[in-house]
Amino acid sequence: MSMALKATTLKPATLKPIVEALLLAADRPLALEEMKSVFDPAQRPGNGELREALASLAADCEQRGVELKEVASGFRLQIRAEHAGRVNRLWQEKPPRYSRALLETLALIAYRQPATRGDIEQVRGVAVSSAIIRTLVDREWIRVSGHRETPGRPELFVTTRQFLDHFNLGSLADLPPLGEIAETPEAIEAPETPKAVLNISDQFLVPFFEDVQIDDLSWKDHQF
Repeated sequence: MSMALKATTLKPATLKPIVEALLLAADRPLALEEMKSVFDPAQRPGNGELREALASLAADCEQRGVELKEVASGFRLQIRAEHAGRVNRLWQEKPPRYSRALLETLALIAYRQPATRGDIEQVRGVAVSSAIIRTLVDREWIRVSGHRETPGRPELFVTTRQFLDHFNLGSLADLPPLGEIAETPEAIEAPETPKAVLNISDQFLVPFFEDVQIDDLSWKDHQF
């Protein structure tokens, strides 16, 4: 049986354009298992063969305006960030812009998760609007992972796979380390203090989340 499967396995030159077509047609990142599911059992490639085809496709894109990117949910073809400004002029509808308060809240959850509203308020020094939390939940960037066993049992918020996909991250490990972005002596000496985290949020995290809107650059939305 295995010999029959090997005899009908697709050649790399045939597999690569199929993978490219799948990525162009998809409205989301595709995992390897999703790609494999479209093939007949007798021709279904293995993970290694798919990764070889993806690596070849990524190399083809090196001198092009698009790139192959692996994010938390899988692989996608997307317009390179440096071309986003010009490409976005083709559409009258502008990508959503979010308030500074929302982006600071998201940044703090990303770096301090699981975090409660009280944790966020302690750092920011102001109350967290329910509308901000609702927007982040509706966008599927954060979710409730449980409750802290303290009086009132406040909700604990963590980021989601959709958050990673939107901000072009493969995992939380891809977030810039706090040690690399601390610019003040206070932040370097005590990176976990509320003052230092707020300083980091003000100088780096908010610009990072404002600039990296890769979700809006996928080929699903911007076909050529």
